[in-house]
Amino acid sequence: MPIFHLASTSPARRMLLAQAGINAHAFAPDVDEHAAVESAEREAGVPLTPSQTVELLARAKAEAGARLLRRRGETSGLVFGGDSVFVLDGTIYGKPHTPEEARRRWLLQRGRTGTLFSGHCLIDLAANADARSVSASDVSFASDMTDGEIDAYIASGEPLSVAGAFTIDSLGSAFVDSVSGDPSTVVGLSIPALRRLVRELGFEWTQLWKTPHARAE
Repeated sequence: MPIFHLASTSPARRMLLAQAGINAHAFAPDVDEHAAVESAEREAGVPLTPSQTVELLARAKAEAGARLLRRRGETSGLVFGGDSVFVLDGTIYGKPHTPEEARRRWLLQRGRTGTLFSGHCLIDLAANADARSVSASDVSFASDMTDGEIDAYIASGEPLSVAGAFTIDSLGSAFVDSVSGDPSTVVGLSIPALRRLVRELGFEWTQLWKTPHARAE
């Protein structure tokens, strides 16, 4: 039974995995996301697409996690890295970080539909092999959300540290009218996509249920 390592401190990703029967060993990967994207765009000579962005960062996080685990003497297990961005009108939005930016985005996306992209990278430590994928789901926001509701939601602090400044699994769920595609993609990682990556690396998804060696940092 392989140990599942989650190179992320996202509570939403841990929750998704737990709901799917997987206890993950979670830790923070050491990745400068902005620098990684800038470097890739300089090399390519063009801006990265949303799919390229999330795949690049998911791989960077998984690889950083794998390096850390190997330095600690870990020689087996699966290491997952994930990243998400929200796209509206062709513009890529990550985490807003500030209330002012979160409010600007909500005024822009109210009553409209955008796309949430989630990148996935899974590394088999023992085989030094990886598998990657990108999932996308469309998200439609309530048109009758008032300015007061926007201000109250931002004041909660929830939208400041999530891609697109919204969630569908917590307070933000009341302001999302519909999701077209896999809902878990919008939460932080696509569980169906991850199951396929696990199989691509030669394991069965059910082998991961309730890994007994999981621990948290």
